[in-house]
Amino acid sequence: MPHDLDPLILDLLEWIAREPRSYADVLDAWRTSCPRLTVWEDCIDRGFATRMHVAGHGSVVQVTAAGLSFLQRHGRVMPRTPALTTATSPVAS
Repeated sequence: MPHDLDPLILDLLEWIAREPRSYADVLDAWRTSCPRLTVWEDCIDRGFATRMHVAGHGSVVQVTAAGLSFLQRHGRVMPRTPALTTATSPVAS
């Protein structure tokens, strides 16, 4: 069953997949004051992206394997970006 926010979630994932993004950049670019537009929350709830604390980089948002699969299923094949290997721990969203 398609979800109404899928096109926006795909746009968000595609943007994040291009390169690791700081949590602050993601929230700045994707924040909304509309309680019905929960793109970021839905993306996290579905396990399509994760926020990690990376030494020297702070909080970084990256697309998960599930997020890359979601992109591919919808015809948005993205090359896997190199993960920051100094990730220390997931951060609660």
